Amino acid sequence: MAGPTSRLILLARRADRRGGLPFLVPRAVQAAPAAGAPASPALPPPPPLPASALVRSYSSAFTSVHGERPSSEYAKIRKESLETQFGRILGSSSQRLFADRGFGPVLALYRAATISFHVVKLTIWHLLLNDMHKRAEKFRETLIRLGPFYIKLGQALSTRPDILPSAYCEELAKLQDQIPPFPTRIALRTIESQLGSRISDLFADISPEPIAAASLGQVYKVLQIEMHSFDTSSHAAHLRSGELVAVKVQRPGMAPLLTLDALLFHMIGGQLKRFAKARKDLLVAVNEIVRHMFDEIDYILEGKNAERFAVLYSHGSTSIKAPKVYWDYTRKTVLTLEWIDGIKLTDTKRISKANLNRKRMIDEGLYCSLRQLLEEGFFHADPHPGNLVATEGGSLAYFDFGMMGDIPRHYRVGLIQMLVHYVNRDSLGLANDFHSLGFVPEGTDLHAVGDALQVSFGDVRRQSNDFQGVMSHLYDVMYEFNFSLPPDYALVIRALGSLEGTAKALDPDFKVIESAYPFVIGRLLADPSPDMRKILRELLICDDGSIRWNRLERLIAAISEQSSESSKASGAGSGERSNGSSGWRSFDMHSVVAATEDLFDFILSRKGWRVRVFLVRDIVKASDAFLQEVAFPYMFDKVEKMGELDPERSKMIKRLVNTFQSFRQAINLAPDAWSAMLIRTLLKPESQKFVLDVFLALANHSSYKIPEAFWLCMSRFLNYLDKQDKL
Repeated sequence: MAGPTSRLILLARRADRRGGLPFLVPRAVQAAPAAGAPASPALPPPPPLPASALVRSYSSAFTSVHGERPSSEYAKIRKESLETQFGRILGSSSQRLFADRGFGPVLALYRAATISFHVVKLTIWHLLLNDMHKRAEKFRETLIRLGPFYIKLGQALSTRPDILPSAYCEELAKLQDQIPPFPTRIALRTIESQLGSRISDLFADISPEPIAAASLGQVYKVLQIEMHSFDTSSHAAHLRSGELVAVKVQRPGMAPLLTLDALLFHMIGGQLKRFAKARKDLLVAVNEIVRHMFDEIDYILEGKNAERFAVLYSHGSTSIKAPKVYWDYTRKTVLTLEWIDGIKLTDTKRISKANLNRKRMIDEGLYCSLRQLLEEGFFHADPHPGNLVATEGGSLAYFDFGMMGDIPRHYRVGLIQMLVHYVNRDSLGLANDFHSLGFVPEGTDLHAVGDALQVSFGDVRRQSNDFQGVMSHLYDVMYEFNFSLPPDYALVIRALGSLEGTAKALDPDFKVIESAYPFVIGRLLADPSPDMRKILRELLICDDGSIRWNRLERLIAAISEQSSESSKASGAGSGERSNGSSGWRSFDMHSVVAATEDLFDFILSRKGWRVRVFLVRDIVKASDAFLQEVAFPYMFDKVEKMGELDPERSKMIKRLVNTFQSFRQAINLAPDAWSAMLIRTLLKPESQKFVLDVFLALANHSSYKIPEAFWLCMSRFLNYLDKQDKL
C-alpha cells in the first residue's frame, strides 16, 4: 500500500489533470515527484459516486453555480502523513533512549512511578472537588510539578477550547508567564561542553541570572564581548569587541525526558482526559503538540528558522526585524543570537515615552502575520508579547523561532474561503469548508451542520468581529458534531489568537478579522489561480446565481478609495509600499482589471447562465425604478428630497449612482487597462448575445412605459429650468 506522501503526490497529479480541484493540493505537493522518476502514465478518472450519495451528502455543491464537490481526501491524507512522521520521530528517539539497557528501563520505571503518583492525586481531587475552577487550578499545578513536557503541553492546550473547557484554558494560560529557571551553573556547564571552550575564553562577562526562562530553556545576556585572536584549535570563533548577544541554553536532558514523557503519556492520558473533562480524544492533539516540541529542542533548526523568517519578512524592510544567528556559537542545545533592545508591547508607558506610533506598529505586525499565513505559509506560531517587541525606532522584532508553522497551500486557501463564507453568513458553504479541511469527521450530515450555523448566525448577541469571539462562537456550534482542529490549523489558531492578544495590548479595540479583510480581498484580486478566482466569485455571487450587490458596491467603493489614496501617495513620492507595509491596504488596478475580466468570462460561460438570468432581472428592475415618475426629482433636485419618495426605489437609485461614480473613479486610475479589457469583452460573441438579451428584455418590459416616462421627464426638466431662471 502506498504511503501518505505517495498518496499526496498521486492526489496532486489527479487534481492537476482534472483541472477542477486545483485548490485541494498545495503547490509544494504539485511539484513533488521524485527526482529522476519516469513520467507516470495518465490516470483514469475515479468512478463517479452514485447519484443518491451525491444528493444526500453534497447536494449543495451541485445546486451552486460555482460547482465542485467538496472533498476531504487531501485532509485525510495530510493527517495520515503527519501521524506517520510523528511515529518515525518518536520511534527513533525512543531507540536512542533505550540504547543503554541498564539505564533506560530504570529511568522509565522511575518516571512512570512519579507520573502515576501525581495522577492518583488528581483522581482524588477529582472526587473531592466539584468546582470546575478549583479543579483547573489543581490541574495546572500538577503540570508544573511534572516538568517541562507537561508545562509545554499545558501552554499548547490553553489555546484549544475545542479540547478543554474554557475554565481549564483560562487557568492553563497562566503557564505562559515566567517559568522557574534551572541553576546558572548547569547552564554554564552546558555552554562549555557544547562549544568546547571555557566561558572565560568565550565571553568577557555573562549575566549571573537568566533574563528570561521558558519551559524548554532560558536566555542569558552576554555583556562586553572582548576581542580575541582567532584560535584554530577552538570550536568557536570569537565575537568582535563590544557586541551584545543573547545565549539561549536548553534545560539539561530535554531530549530523553521529552521522549520518555511522550511514551508514558499514552499510558495515563485517558485518566488525565477524564479529570479535565476533555471534549475529544486528547491523545490525537498531544501527538501534534509533541511533534512540534521535538522541533523546539533542536536549536540548529531554530536558527535556520530565524534566518528563513528574516529572508522572507524582514529582507529589504526596516519595519520587521529578526535577530542574526551566530553559527560559530550555536549547537543543538545552545543558540547564540544578536541582542536586540526592545520594549514589550504591554509596556504602554515606555511606548508612549518613546513616541512610537501604535497604529503603524499594529499595521506592520498585521501585514507581516497575514503574509506569513496567507502568502508564504511559513509563520511564527506564538507571537505573544514576550516574543514580539518594539524597538526604539518603531520596528517590530520577533524572537523565539522554535515553534514555527508551515501550512500547505490547501489550508491557506481554505482559511480565506472560510473567512469569505463567514462574512457572507453562508452556513452551508462554511459546513462544506469544515468537511473539506477535516474539521468534521467523514459521514457528518453537512446540512445539519449548516442549519446549526444558520441558527447561530441569527443570534445577534453572539455576533463578533474579534477572533476569539468568532472561534468561541464556532466551537460552541460544532461541539455536537465532534468538531476538531486539523493538525495544520492548530498552530494557525494559536498564532491568530496570540496576534490579536498582542495587538490588543496596543489597541483594546483591535479585531483581527475585521482588520485582515482588506488584505484578503487584495489577495483574491491579485492571485489569478483558479481557486482564488472561485472564492472571489463566491464573495460576489450567491450559490443560486444572484448577485450580492451590497458586497459588490462596497468592494468597488473600497477599490476606488484605496487606489486613489495609493496613487496620491505614490505621486507625492512617499515610497510607502517599498519601505514598509503602510500601502498594503491599497489595490493594484491592473490586478483589479484582470479579476474583473475573469468575472465577466465566468458570467458569460455555460456555468454562468443562471447569473445572467438574475443579472437581466436586476437590470430590468433598476431601469423600471428610473422610469417611474417618483424617480425623476432625483435627476433635477437635491438629494435630500429623495426621502419624500418611495424608500426602496430611492435607495436603489442612490446606490446605483454612488456605485457608478466609484466605478468611474476607479476607471480613471487606469483608463488604458480598463478600455482594453472592455473592448476585448465586447468583441466576444457571448458578450454581444448577452447585450442583445438585455436590450430585448428592456424593450419588452418597458416599451409601454417609455413614451409616458419620456414626456414626464421632459415636464420635470422644464420645471427645473424654470426654477433655475427664477433663482
